[in-house]
Amino acid sequence: MRSLFWISFAVVAYAYFGYAVWLWLYARIRNNPIRKQAITPTVSIIIAARNEEANLPAKLKNLSLLDYPRGHLQVVITSDGSTDRTADILRENSATITSVILDESHGKALALNHAVRQATGEILVFLDARQSIEANAVSELASCFADLQVGAVSGDLLLEAAPGLPSTDGLGIYWKIEKAIRKLESASGSVVGVTGAIYAIRRELYTEIPAGTILDDVFIPMNVVRAGQRVIFQPSAIARDRLFSEKGKEFSRKVRTLTGNYQLLRISPWLLSPENPLLFRFISHKLLRLLVPLLLFVMIATSALAGGSFYRAILFVQVLFYLLAALGSLAGPLGKFKPIAIANTFVVLNAAAVLAFYNFITRRSRVWVR
Repeated sequence: MRSLFWISFAVVAYAYFGYAVWLWLYARIRNNPIRKQAITPTVSIIIAARNEEANLPAKLKNLSLLDYPRGHLQVVITSDGSTDRTADILRENSATITSVILDESHGKALALNHAVRQATGEILVFLDARQSIEANAVSELASCFADLQVGAVSGDLLLEAAPGLPSTDGLGIYWKIEKAIRKLESASGSVVGVTGAIYAIRRELYTEIPAGTILDDVFIPMNVVRAGQRVIFQPSAIARDRLFSEKGKEFSRKVRTLTGNYQLLRISPWLLSPENPLLFRFISHKLLRLLVPLLLFVMIATSALAGGSFYRAILFVQVLFYLLAALGSLAGPLGKFKPIAIANTFVVLNAAAVLAFYNFITRRSRVWVR
């Protein structure tokens, strides 16, 4: 029992902290910087939209403010069976964008494939309809492709509680840790996934996405790495998004992401084979976290059965941690107290992992989550 407890504890600690420490050490031994240069290859911005009439006008205005040369920039937007005014808005802006209107919804993956077929740029920049991007974001992404070893570039997503106000809650802290890991992965080689709201790849490296794929932002870059190119993280290419005030929406987004990790193992089994150049990183960054809920259960069960005052104390600490997490669900200042908010976020993320596993085994995955 005691050995099982410590093995479980070690794996959980590695998944959330040990991997980052290993990357930090490895990046200092094998730092691999890229060569950036101000270049302006032709770029096609790719967006898949479904029922985005509320966001599209602001998005189109945002894109009009980019500092990239107009003659080198194409915008391609697919309306995936939208039932609101999305298609009408695209038609009204036909002078400045290339639109693909699908009468029926086939999911984001196929919507992206349709858009890419209309793309003429050397570089494909994938964006979402909701987030705004900085005026220099495309230029910052493009500059990384001056290095011929770079096949894909991830931008940075800033989560804000309000416009211009960075999030300081538990989820915002979790996202900061995630970005720190991506920076270390990039500095020492390649990142495992990119930021779905803003990333770019070389046109010739695009692999058509299977229908129903949830995580294009992992499927596409992993295929770039498989082709022998680097995938790097460029924090100066910035997109901004808001944290949903309703916790249920943030929870749904996390369930979707974790379900997508399970799905990738089915549609791309090579990810768990020597064909994957990032096999160790993929397991450490993506897969171990899917096991954490089971390991947490094992920890609390084994500490309860191990006997002895030491393990009773460990059991008490675990129970106290989960009580604090429960308090984090409360409204008001107590729920926002940082240690309580972090505990709550940790538990909620692992609850999302449990639901993601259920979605995977029952094939209840959704390709569009607003």
